[in-house]
Parts: sequence; C-alpha cells; structure tokens
Amino acid sequence: MSATKKRINISISPDLDKALLAVAKRDRVPQATKAEHFLRLGMELEEDILLERLASERYRTVSKFVPHKKVWGK
Repeated sequence: MSATKKRINISISPDLDKALLAVAKRDRVPQATKAEHFLRLGMELEEDILLERLASERYRTVSKFVPHKKVWGK
C-alpha cells in the first residue's frame, strides 16, 4: 500500500523542534502536519514575492497610461 503523501527527512535545530512541537500541541495536530502547514505558508509567501517582483517590473516598463477621465468619462 503506497502513501498518499511523500515523506521527506529534514534536520532541524533543537530550538525549532521545541517551538514546532509546542505549536502542534497547541493546535492538537501532529508535528509533521504543522510542519507541512508552515512549509505551505512559506511557499505561498515565496510565490507572492515573485509575483510582486514581476508586477513591479511590468509597472516600471509600461510607458503609456490612460487618464482616469478618458477611461470613465468623468
């Protein structure tokens, strides 16, 4: 029987292990589940940073802007 999730092995510091265990206990979830949650949040933050950089670059390179009055007629 194969697992539905892939397992990975990571090494963490004792301080991080203690903090992760405390948060997992607080939320009444397994430590691995909480670690996956934090990893997912980190990946989402990385994605947001990359998309912001892309948007900022596009904003800087756009040279023609349409005035508000021209678009909305007010």
